[in-house]
Amino acid sequence: MTVTGQDTDAVRALQGLEDGRSSVRLRTALAVGTTPDPRFVGKLIERCAIEPEFFVRDMLTWALTRHPVALTLPGLLREVRSERAQARSQALHTLSKIGDRRAWPAITRTLLSDADDEVARSAWRAAVVLVPEGEESALATVLATQLGRGERETQLSLSRALVALGEVVVPALRSAAQAPDPHTRVHALATRRLLRDPDAGFEFAIEEAKRVVALGGSGQEGR
Repeated sequence: MTVTGQDTDAVRALQGLEDGRSSVRLRTALAVGTTPDPRFVGKLIERCAIEPEFFVRDMLTWALTRHPVALTLPGLLREVRSERAQARSQALHTLSKIGDRRAWPAITRTLLSDADDEVARSAWRAAVVLVPEGEESALATVLATQLGRGERETQLSLSRALVALGEVVVPALRSAAQAPDPHTRVHALATRRLLRDPDAGFEFAIEEAKRVVALGGSGQEGR
């Protein structure tokens, strides 16, 4: 069998993605994205699931977006069902960057409520990008079930996703603002404040919402 220069370059690139030095992996992912090749798609997706460095993962995602959707979509859709949390999270992140709405059916309620915060956050972002016209209200209802969840970073991600959907989220936020759980009420009120005043800042909105809830209000008074 004759080994061509192209084959040698491909082997070198595939090896570079597994190099022990993150700088080499980063440069290799950049090179692969700069010169797309169908032979790299499987390895790029595979590497996304195990790559420990954030910046390298982001470059792997960029490299995947440089390849035809017809080649990347099937593998990414398989990954969102992976047992490995990072595989699910990075695949969802990549799907949000590709933005092809054929991926929408893969954004299930299970993913939107995934026990892993990183997976859930990636699912929220992807859902907002991929949701078909007319289904935003239904998505808002599902996202609202996650209000009050997690630490500040997770809550901020959810608030941003809800705000990005626009006014269709108001009924879901109004309902959540009357939930029995005070964390849910606070998060709902803070998100509604951000919807009305994007410049308010998340921390300010949260603290304001805490005061309302502490005083026994639901934020509906006088509205």
